[in-house]
Order: sequence, then C-alpha cells, then structure tokens
Amino acid sequence: MIRDAEDPASRPSHPACKANVVWNPASVNQAMREGGKGHKGKCVWFTGLSGSGKSTLANELEVRLNRLGYHTMLLDGDNVRHGLCRDLGMSAADRAENIRRIGEVARLFTEAGLIVITAFISPFREDRQNARDLFAEGEFVEVHVATPLGVCEQRDPKGLYKKARVGKIQDFTGINSPYEPPLNPDVVIDTSNCLKGQRVDELLKLVV
Repeated sequence: MIRDAEDPASRPSHPACKANVVWNPASVNQAMREGGKGHKGKCVWFTGLSGSGKSTLANELEVRLNRLGYHTMLLDGDNVRHGLCRDLGMSAADRAENIRRIGEVARLFTEAGLIVITAFISPFREDRQNARDLFAEGEFVEVHVATPLGVCEQRDPKGLYKKARVGKIQDFTGINSPYEPPLNPDVVIDTSNCLKGQRVDELLKLVV
C-alpha cells in the first residue's frame, strides 16, 4: 500500500525549518520495498501499564513472525530510552515527545516494508492517536494490554511500583500519573490468566 493521501512535505515542522527544508521524493516507494520482502509493512502498537505484559507479548509475536519468514523490528520502551530518547524525562511533555519520536521511527520501518512492533506504556490517547495518524488505513494495529493495575503492581518485575508508592518515583503511570485506556483498540488482551501462545495466535491472524 502506498500512502498518497497526504503530502509528507505538508506535515508540521519546526518554524525555523519550513523555509529551508524541502521534501526529497524517493524513486523506490513502499510498495516496491514490500514487494522485495513478500509482505506488507505494518505497525503493531502495544500499550498498557508497566508490568501488564506488553514486552512479553511483543517479543513472542516477533519470534513467531521471524520463524515464519517475516521481516520485523521490535521497539521496546526501555531500550529506546537508552539511545534515541535518552535525553527525555518522564514529564507529560517528555512522554509526548518520546511517543512522537517512536511513531516517526515506526512509520519509517513500515515504509521500509517491515512489520514493526512497539511496546510502550504510551499513556495518553492524544499521543497514540497522533502516532496512528502517521499510517495508512490498515497499517496500524493498536493492542491494549488491559491487565488490571492490581495484577501489574503485584508482579512489579522492576520494583517500580514499590518505589512509586513511597515517593521515590514521580509521574509513574497508574500511581501518580494517569493512564488513558484506548477507546477503540483493535485488540484487547488481559494477561491476568491468559495463555501467551493463544493470544499471540490471535494477533498473528490480524498481522499477516
């Protein structure tokens, strides 16, 4: 699928750049890149609380896709903050910028013909919608990992909830910073008592 609905040059940019930066069209388009890989580019966006199971599901989905011969890339929240977003904190503004960057990177991977899988808390609806708007119809699959807060806090794999409860972490989603659940996600998964393999089977049907 080639995204022709919007001229990339019309996207908002920094005011200082508008006069001097011109979009450079490429001779190889998304459809040609997809043709070389034998499948469509797509973004599978996992969102949910810390400890909900996003990274586990995302990793298993990539493993399964890779075994089937699909070209993939996994973007994990913590990993990205070691590089691309290491200059950002956890304020609402920094979180919005974090998701903006990830959305743009995921779009580029999709245009390259890859299936890109992202695992980010991405707590705010507006930020997730802004990411979705970068993609053509059918290219963006939003997966809400809707595991309840109590279950996530009981798991607490990184000890972050415990720190947030005693004030050692500020702006922690679910404790002292809000999480806005998706209103119309493509998939809803509660990992409280589900079989990982079964849920990944369901996701595969939507992705491939």
